[in-house]
Amino acid sequence: MALIIQKFGGTSVGTPDKIRNAAKRIIHAVNEGNQVAAVVSAMGKTTDELVRLAGEITARPSKREMDMLLTTGEQVTVSLLAMALQEAGYEAESLTGWQAGIETENVHGNARILNIDTKRIQEMLADGKIAVVAGFQGVTGSNNIATLGRGGSDTTAVALAAALRADKCEIYTDVTGVFTTDPRVVQHARKLPAISYDEMLEMANLGAGVLHPRAVEFAKNYGVRLEVRSSTEEENGTFVEEEASMENNLVVRGLAFEGNVTKITIEDLPNGLNTLSSVFSLLAENGVNVDIIIQSVNPQERTNISFSIETAILDETIELLQRNKSSLQFGSIVHEDGLAKVSIVGSGMISNPGVAAQMFKALSDHQIMIKMVSTSEIKVSTVVDQQDMIKAIETLHDVFELDARQPVQQL
Repeated sequence: MALIIQKFGGTSVGTPDKIRNAAKRIIHAVNEGNQVAAVVSAMGKTTDELVRLAGEITARPSKREMDMLLTTGEQVTVSLLAMALQEAGYEAESLTGWQAGIETENVHGNARILNIDTKRIQEMLADGKIAVVAGFQGVTGSNNIATLGRGGSDTTAVALAAALRADKCEIYTDVTGVFTTDPRVVQHARKLPAISYDEMLEMANLGAGVLHPRAVEFAKNYGVRLEVRSSTEEENGTFVEEEASMENNLVVRGLAFEGNVTKITIEDLPNGLNTLSSVFSLLAENGVNVDIIIQSVNPQERTNISFSIETAILDETIELLQRNKSSLQFGSIVHEDGLAKVSIVGSGMISNPGVAAQMFKALSDHQIMIKMVSTSEIKVSTVVDQQDMIKAIETLHDVFELDARQPVQQL
């Protein structure tokens, strides 16, 4: 008997029919002799609607009350899914995050899981019941409800799989697995039979929305084997594991992209030992998430620092820097918006030093200007004009022979 954690996202439980379909998936696993605990998100756009309702009451809702409000979405789903299972003749009980023993840090809106007391779920499974657990939520040490932030249900499922030492964690979504890139953008994107934790973590951090980075990081740290599967199609998905037993001769295994990027340049800074730390400590202390960083020193021993951020936080970032202009001692700030980040990912890049050059040449040949570059052992990211983002993705997908219709590239 295997223990399986099954997670169903909002699109997979968005209607009563989809909830019944999720119940069928669970029942199929149970009928094969497995113990099953399900983790679910709020139905469809429920969370967005709750945020909208809060906005009609106040422009500045407290984070505690927002957590109280938003967690009701998952509570609705777990109840309905448990009812669907019971209607089909199976014993099932729904649990909120705190009932499932999920303890979080004392933070609202983006809490991290500290511990899971699995006693109640283990007792339910031992009694032959199906545990239906609300994702995205837990309880703090002071008995307040806390949410886990974006992608929190993925994190709940993987953390629960780790705590219960489950044999597998299945992530059900509206796609059939992890693709070389978004199949809605590149029609002939290839579905990968497997991908490594490190590659998936890079893809998730770079904009691929199929799994949240925190969930992948949790899976890597605790050795949880994941499978990303379709909630509607009957086919194998993509396994996320330590060493991907897949097309190992693919140098680049995936492309990720995200729009609405802005490049900020702080000009005429003093070229001192603590300049970089002063700037980026200030940004970090105020919750500004910085991505690609470039520094250039001019002949007058002054320096310019450029970095990329999400366009949504442009105004608050510039305001923060201007408030601290005297202490940072810079001359001016300029910015360029309307940008996008396009990245290639693959563990095969470690032993193939020409991959970055191949990427840059391909973009150059198609008149795509590169504004910024960032690299690691298994990824290369470039910032380009947003109007060129789709062309860049299609170009690179073709150059690295990732098309499902093409033969696999040889090393």
